[in-house]
Parts: sequence; C-alpha cells; structure tokens
Amino acid sequence: MAADKSKSIVDGQRLSHIAFIMDGNGRWAKKRVMPREYGHKMGAKVFRNIVRYCGDIGIKTVTVYAFSTENWKRPKNEIDSIMNLLDEYLNDCISEINSNNIRYKFIGDMSIFKGDLKEKIDKVEYLSKDMSLTLNVALNYGGRGEIVAACNKLIAEGAKEITEEDISSHIYTSNSPDPDLIVRTGGDIRLSNFLLWQSAYSELYFTKTLWPDFSESDVDLAVENFNKRKRRFGGIDNK
Repeated sequence: MAADKSKSIVDGQRLSHIAFIMDGNGRWAKKRVMPREYGHKMGAKVFRNIVRYCGDIGIKTVTVYAFSTENWKRPKNEIDSIMNLLDEYLNDCISEINSNNIRYKFIGDMSIFKGDLKEKIDKVEYLSKDMSLTLNVALNYGGRGEIVAACNKLIAEGAKEITEEDISSHIYTSNSPDPDLIVRTGGDIRLSNFLLWQSAYSELYFTKTLWPDFSESDVDLAVENFNKRKRRFGGIDNK
C-alpha cells in the first residue's frame, strides 16, 4: 500500500535524491531516561526502514549523515556504541547483498578506519557496485573537508586552475546527482557541515521530530512539501 500511495507523490524527474541529517537520537533517549547509546540503537533501526521505504517509493539515491568529523568529540562509550552498530550493519549488508538492490558508497575520510572494519566497508562497496539504487553513508565526514580533499586531488593530478566541474567530479558523491531534498530531523535549522558543495540548490526541510520517531509518513510529508516548491535554480518562474 505504501509504495502504491507514493507513486502519486514522488516524481522521479524532480526528486531522485534525498539526503537525511539524522538528528535527535541522544535527546530521544534522554526523554526516556535511557543512555544515549540506546537512542543510537533505535535510530539505526529507523535508518534501515527509511532507506528501504525511499527505495520502495521510487527514490533512486539516498544519502545519510551517519557520523561527522566532529562527532569524535563525543564520549568514548558513545563512539564505541556507534562503531559497533556500524559493524553490525556491515555484516547485515554483506549477508543481504543480493536481496536489497542497493549500491553502497561510504563517503568521508576513510583513512581513519582500520583492520576488520575497513575491510568490511570495502567488501560491501565492491559486492554492491552493480546494484541500481544508491545509498551514500557519510562516515567521518565533513563538507569543508570534502571540498579540500577534492582540491588536493586535483592539485596532485597537476591542475593549474580548478573549475566547478572539476570539484564536482572529485567530491565523494561524484557518481550521484546533487540532492534534490535535504531533510533534517530534531528541530535544529542548519546543515552542520553536510553536503556543502552539493546542496547549492537543494530544497531544505526541517522537522522537530526526533530521528527515532521519524516514520514513513514523515517521509511522505517531506515529499509532499517538496512537491509544492518551485525550483528555479537562479532563473525565473515563467508560470
């Protein structure tokens, strides 16, 4: 039923890429007098459901802000919990690789990940490389750092001058279209160093709903809001 309903609200020509800033796990847990780690565990379940639902309704590319370069400032036990959830998720991705039709791309500075975890990241990317849907998972990611990394790649390649097209072809998401819609949960109204280059003409949608409470119907609300907007990309509205 959900997929049938959403065929009428998702126009794949206008909305092919949606990105999520999944905010509010810790506050959700605190409201329930639970540790922050519990909020991340519940948020991980919601993440899986929302990614699946986006694919079901015809959205070809999803990007999620899973762990930023600034998140390393958090308490060690919280970081360890997030990394354990990542490890479990990678195991599930490997076991389900042929059933979910998702091409996984982990974006960010991957040099910090070592050993077994890095091997699993590489394995998931390789095994899924020919799938038709795309999920970009931003890990150890920062938008400013991404632009710097792209410029450094170009310099290493011998570039004397750098164009917008050069940067677009060297950022982490170079194989994906720019996001049409960026959704942030949790009530804050900012991008927090997420997809700074790619979001130049993205539509932004903010909701006070905390990520563990975010549902399929919330996706529908965001899509319906997006559908009401006129995207002029710097031009004028001729209608």
